[in-house]
Amino acid sequence: MNDQAKEVVSILNNLIETCKDGQEGFKTCAEDVKNPELKALFTKHSEECARAAGELQEQVVALGGKPEDSTSVSGDLHRRWVDVKSIFTGKDEEAVLNEAERGEDVAKKAYKEALEKPLPANVYAIIERQYQGVLSNHDEVKALRNIARAS
Repeated sequence: MNDQAKEVVSILNNLIETCKDGQEGFKTCAEDVKNPELKALFTKHSEECARAAGELQEQVVALGGKPEDSTSVSGDLHRRWVDVKSIFTGKDEEAVLNEAERGEDVAKKAYKEALEKPLPANVYAIIERQYQGVLSNHDEVKALRNIARAS
């Protein structure tokens, strides 16, 4: 594998970790809320993150690399912090939505940074399409958080 392919694999593996963090983060949010509509939404977003990670893993394999298959240390630490925090604050909808939005802020940043790197056209197209999904998820979570905050 040449140096450019190694760099692309590194970028993809970073995004795979981000997707895995999102998958686990949304799964945790789904477990933490009572509202069945929010539970369904978070479950759907968790599944979307899993599919996005799988798509990126396929690209890593195609480039001859070893795909990441776990979450990031920072994502794991964040989920533990959220669990501890929720013991003290309760798991109200606004708090869960705040954490979901924070997670999507991290994903937005990771995808934006990846898109600024030199990438093969096919990989760029996949990352750009997934980035649009991240933006959509973020805006949806933020709107729901604003509604919960106003209630």
